[in-house]
Amino acid sequence: MEEKTTAKKTMLDRILDSIERAGNKLPDPITLFLGLSVIVVLISALCSALGVSAVNPADGSTIEVFNLLSADGLRYLWSNVITNFSGFAPLGMVLVAVIGSSVAEKSGFLVALMQRFLGKSKGWIVSMVVIFLGINLNIAGDAGFIVLPPLAAILYMSIGRSPLLGLYVAFASVAAGFCGNIMLGLSDALAYGFTEAAAQLIDPNYSQSMAINWYFLLVSCLILTVVGTILTEKVLVHRFPMTPEKLKEYDFDENANDLSPKEKKALGVAGVAFLIFVIVLVLMSVPLVGGRALLADETGSITAGGAPFTKGIVFTVTLGLFVPGLAYGIATGKYKNDKDVWADISQGFSEMGNYVFMCFFISIFTNFFSVSKLGTVLAISGADGLKNIGFTGIPLMIGLLLVACFVNLFIGSASAKWAILAPVFVPMMMLMGYDPAVTQVVYRIGDSITNPLSPLFTYMPVILGFARKYDKKVGLGTIIANMLPFSVSFAIAWIIQVIIWVSLNLPLGPGGNIYLA
Repeated sequence: MEEKTTAKKTMLDRILDSIERAGNKLPDPITLFLGLSVIVVLISALCSALGVSAVNPADGSTIEVFNLLSADGLRYLWSNVITNFSGFAPLGMVLVAVIGSSVAEKSGFLVALMQRFLGKSKGWIVSMVVIFLGINLNIAGDAGFIVLPPLAAILYMSIGRSPLLGLYVAFASVAAGFCGNIMLGLSDALAYGFTEAAAQLIDPNYSQSMAINWYFLLVSCLILTVVGTILTEKVLVHRFPMTPEKLKEYDFDENANDLSPKEKKALGVAGVAFLIFVIVLVLMSVPLVGGRALLADETGSITAGGAPFTKGIVFTVTLGLFVPGLAYGIATGKYKNDKDVWADISQGFSEMGNYVFMCFFISIFTNFFSVSKLGTVLAISGADGLKNIGFTGIPLMIGLLLVACFVNLFIGSASAKWAILAPVFVPMMMLMGYDPAVTQVVYRIGDSITNPLSPLFTYMPVILGFARKYDKKVGLGTIIANMLPFSVSFAIAWIIQVIIWVSLNLPLGPGGNIYLA
């Protein structure tokens, strides 16, 4: 059990506390998103009346703001409330993930696993592991936002720390470090697709691979892990003091650090069950008797965006938690029959009730903002503004990074933003002698940094829902105040890395350079 920190508050603490207080004075997130929905409707009417529009650089079409107060707009609003809610992507993924995470947590499997491998570790090692995993989980698409924060909360409690600190560290590392990785993943493929198409506007023969940023992002992963660990241990830990009494309020026994022989045996059973699951998954992912694998797409790829393996990654992770959790619960006697299992899952769903209710209003706002085209017009205007400033070299790259940061506050989808910005920035930078790889990597940095700061970010309600499980008073101000140090630290580290890379003309990845050959 770590001792409670009683250090005097620093200036940074006071600044973050002020941000938290100011942010939490905002209305409840449900009221806030309802009010924002009304504001979007009114602004769309005003911009439509003023003829606000923008030219899409991808195809030259004119994008006009859609008046949500018009007859067609009101018909749309009235008829799509239910489908907006039911089609809200994070909702379905979170609820599916709850099935596996509830069994893995409430059976005692996760706690036992953490105690077995990290329970005796020093705090900085645990933080480093969580941050490293968070940064790299973009290879599993968006699953990291849903799976890692609650696991990190349990892991932090297992070493006597606040579960809220674990939640925030995990969410910040997944969100702010989203483009860093050791292995190439779906986000690399999605980004490169738009980059190649934009580059071919200047050079019809341009063709590389999705690995054009790999060297840079691999180093980024290691740098951000170190930066995030230092930040957590030197700045944030003392903001979340923890006592044995507080742990008991979370129904967590901080004295249960030594596993009984029965629990150790149950971990072995869970390990065998997980190994069988992995073997079955591998068999479904490789072509054994000719043809394509069961989880592959028409081309035989399991990592392409449309492949069953990729599209079902959240379900895969859920099963990866459910199977060993169930095996562990049966082995320890926690689950004596099926009713015990369903009871734990039902409790997990009941704990997410506030999140589900919140999603109803968030889905309305995000859909209204998307349909109005306000975000698209704003993104194109920002890109045009940077293009007209006349920056060159490193200032231009930092300017592109900042534009991506700003636009990211309003448009959550990385693909949607790059589809708009790539046809502007990639050709512009190529005409100035820069390789598309450097333009892409600078955009991806900006697209990551402000993820955890935006109230409009798709997964902001997810972390808010998780946090309120431990503290009902947590608001948007609390989340933003604790995310800000990560965003700022990661931004500084990344900007310095860009400056070094450009100054030394280092390769960004296979086929990816700073300057055009």
